[in-house]
Amino acid sequence: MKKTIHFTYQQLPTIVAAYQKELKKYDVITVTGGLGAGKTTFIRQLMTLWGVDPMTVTSPTFTYLNTYDAHDGLVIYHFDLYRIGSLSEFKMLGFDEYLYQTDSKAILEWPEPVMSLLTHSVIHLSLEYGNQQDERTLIL
Repeated sequence: MKKTIHFTYQQLPTIVAAYQKELKKYDVITVTGGLGAGKTTFIRQLMTLWGVDPMTVTSPTFTYLNTYDAHDGLVIYHFDLYRIGSLSEFKMLGFDEYLYQTDSKAILEWPEPVMSLLTHSVIHLSLEYGNQQDERTLIL
């Protein structure tokens, strides 16, 4: 069953805290939404709760992938696939090898080109603009 949560940026820490344990159950988290919808901001807040220094969490827009170590030994692979045009390009770059690694999570922004690889232990999140300037809607 899908959940829809409306929130403002001020409420983001509370929203992420409420769902972070549930999200940690999955090996792969996809995050979709328009440019500027808050995907990286959401991910930064989530990784902070998982023990990653928030000052190190940035969008891997130009590098495609950032790797982070959480306090519990978990490795988090944060992908931004906005500039990846196809599944074959993703595989050619060797990124498919990062999915479903032991003691790791993969978080993918703009996951559309690789959806066929995400076969299990995956949750899809969508961030959408709300009616007010700082309002967002999270669908999970």
